[in-house]
Amino acid sequence: MTRTVYVNGDYLPEDEAKVSIFDRSFLMADGVYEVTSVLGGKLIDFDGHLARLERSLGELDMQKPEAFDDLLDIHRELVRRNELVDGMIYLQVSRGSAGDRDFVFPDPEEVKPTLVLFTQSKPGLADSPAAKTGIKVISIEDIRWGRRDIKTVQLLYPSMGKMMAKKAGCDDAWMVEDGFVTEGTSNNAYIVKGSKIITRQLSNDILHGITRAAVLRFAREAQMEVEERSFTIDEAKEADEGFVTSASAFVLPVVEIDGVALNGGSPGPVAARLREIYLDESLKSAI
Repeated sequence: MTRTVYVNGDYLPEDEAKVSIFDRSFLMADGVYEVTSVLGGKLIDFDGHLARLERSLGELDMQKPEAFDDLLDIHRELVRRNELVDGMIYLQVSRGSAGDRDFVFPDPEEVKPTLVLFTQSKPGLADSPAAKTGIKVISIEDIRWGRRDIKTVQLLYPSMGKMMAKKAGCDDAWMVEDGFVTEGTSNNAYIVKGSKIITRQLSNDILHGITRAAVLRFAREAQMEVEERSFTIDEAKEADEGFVTSASAFVLPVVEIDGVALNGGSPGPVAARLREIYLDESLKSAI
């Protein structure tokens, strides 16, 4: 089946979808994005993703697309047209195309934002084998720009980090700045020591993960102890467990950091329980 995508108000076959070569997301990485998971044909944490999108646009002084208030309907229509059961919907907003390349922002009264959405089918998304085996990570230097709290399409270094991990025979990389872990290449990072869940506090240094917020809320509701602070790679290597969270991976255990096994190289009970709680609660509130 040909995938149907959304481009600036139109639903189109993917091979007919086009944006200008002068679009600023292409030339300047001047765009923001969100990824919303779909389980059983329903959207997970949609309101959180919409709120973060609005914040990202505001932080970059980027105009909202005209269809902003219709984004829920657009997501649902894409689910329907593509018969999506499990997977993701990718949404991207750029500052648009002024018809040429220029470092100066175009006048928002004259140049409208570009809005693109498409689906990705991932059957069995909630049953990832990695949830049972865990993932292995390496540590790399964090050399990204300083506003990681804005979910921009500037993903070159995270992509390079994924490739560094792959070359090392691992699954992902945790980025380190001034001796402390910031986050994974596409996820928030956590360790567990004793019964305490430790993750870096919110700031401009990390993405304000929607799944992160939900998982920490569920953890506290389950009477788990949470401490939001920075931790080092050495501290992580001595932890009882590690895990990551993201919109598409939910909660995944980390079983090895730089060759050092955690919990004997097996997923730990805290990560497993949090994944179970997150999926159960998120499915209840899915729309």
